[in-house]
Amino acid sequence: MPKLKTKSGAKKRFRVTSKGRVRVKQSGKSHGMIKKSPKQIRNLRGNKTLAKADERLVKQYLPYAR
Repeated sequence: MPKLKTKSGAKKRFRVTSKGRVRVKQSGKSHGMIKKSPKQIRNLRGNKTLAKADERLVKQYLPYAR
């Protein structure tokens, strides 16, 4: 049986936790911090987990992450 190919873009953007949830980088933090309020920047810290419906889509691109 051949190895399954993962989508290399998904490999770089998503990581699966030990419980099977998908972790993603918080969006809205790459540029334009001057325009955003300090409270908004503070709330955008860290990583987030995807919703269950989105997890299913992402896990199709990461076949060994199940």
